[in-house]
Formats: sequence, C-alpha cells, structure tokens
Amino acid sequence: MQDNRNGRMTFPPPIGNDRVIWELPKCYTPAASVQLKIDWDIQTKAACKDRAARSQPWDRQKMSKVVVVGDLNVGKTCLINRFCKDVFERDYKATIGVDFEIERFEISGVPFSLQIWDTAGQEKFKCIASAYYRGAQVIITVFDMADIKSLDHTRQWLEEAMSENEPGSCFIFLVGTKSDLLPLEEKQRTERDAVRIATEMHAEFWAVSSKTGENVQEFFFRVAALAFENCILKDMENGVPVGIGLGDTIKSDRANLEETAPQDGKRGCC
Repeated sequence: MQDNRNGRMTFPPPIGNDRVIWELPKCYTPAASVQLKIDWDIQTKAACKDRAARSQPWDRQKMSKVVVVGDLNVGKTCLINRFCKDVFERDYKATIGVDFEIERFEISGVPFSLQIWDTAGQEKFKCIASAYYRGAQVIITVFDMADIKSLDHTRQWLEEAMSENEPGSCFIFLVGTKSDLLPLEEKQRTERDAVRIATEMHAEFWAVSSKTGENVQEFFFRVAALAFENCILKDMENGVPVGIGLGDTIKSDRANLEETAPQDGKRGCC
C-alpha cells in the first residue's frame, strides 16, 4: 500500500490464484535432498494459529532475495521466464550483467515476494554479477543435465555466491535443467551425480525442464515456502510481532496446533 501523487492510497493488484500456497510443497524426491523438510516448522504453525497476532500490522513488503548462478547457456533465464511469464524461448540473448523479476505470492493468507536475480554466466560479467550476491536468502546453482561439466562448475559458482554472504545464511538449491533432453537411464545417472554434489553443498536438488514446464512451478513454490518460513522464524527470533494473514491457518495433519500454541497467556512474537 503506497501514497500516490494525489495523496490517495494505492493497493497492489490482487495475487493470482496460481500463486497461492497453503501447504508446504514437497521436495523433488527424498533421496535428492539433505534438507528433507516435509512440513512447516512448529513455530510457524503456532504463529498462524495465534489469531490474536493477526490484528498486528504486517510488513506487506516482506521479500526474500533469490540469486540464480551458473554457467553460460545452462538455462537460467529460461527457467525464470518459464515460471514468471510461462514462456519458453528457444532463441534468446545471453544475460548482460544482471536482471531481475519480482514474483508475488500469498502464503497462508500473507503477501510475500521473491526478488529473483538472474546473473550472467559469462566470465567477463562476473565482477558485475558478484556485486548482487550480497544479502541473498536463497542461492540457486543451475547446471545443464546434458552437459556434465556444468555440474562440476556449480561448486565454484556456489563458493563465489557464498563469499558475499554469511555461512549458513542461505537456502541452497542445485537445479538441473533440460531434463527433457536425456533418455531415462542417462537422466537417472546424472541425477545420482547431482545428488552427491548436492549433499556436499548442503543443497536440495531438483531436475526441471523449462521447455515442458516439468517441475518448474513446484520448484519455485518450494523456494517461496521455505524462504517465507525463514522470514517468520527470523522475525520471531528478533522479537518482531508476527501477524499471519486473514485466512485459515496453514494446513497440516502432522501436528495439533491447539496443543502447540502457547498456553501461558503470553503474547510475544509467536
């Protein structure tokens, strides 16, 4: 909500139904993830259950910064465009420096955005792109599943991105693109190699196809959900009041929220 030049309050357009998340999206496959997170954190669910907190102001500009890195021509821009614009362009110009998209979501009734930075894979632009790594909450390292060398290079890309951030401050994802180009046996073999490297990175691995759209929305929903939850938990750690939307609570069949909500009558951050 912002003031325009006439002094009137303006509101952002409504969030599309295709960007609404109520349940924590599942990982690609348990074998491909060292995070193995399958449900919302208990504190997140308790915050959503605390209806009294909903009358408190919520920062509607809540946003997480996502940095996408990887070799030239691995499909970083195609991946972002498939999710944000639902388009696939076979011929495109290489990213010069950096570009970004802002994608808006509604997560458990709360407005939330991802600021997705698309960085150049060319060596001559590295000094420009590295300036934008700082302050990332999510780092996505991308490789081409049909080019095994690009998988080997992901370690270096992650090291460069993390050099501008504190250790342990970012969710890390390893994403293999162009999965539609590989026959099944070769895809499975490449995935095994990727899982091994993802484990070393403490990352979550996903295989996607920007051409067909396979797993693209599911992946970005997973990114948004984990980043959103991380924002809530950090706010609670810092003593920031958390008001969670106007809708129903986050759905879960794995915990009784009535039992986990604070029972001593205190109304702190959660």
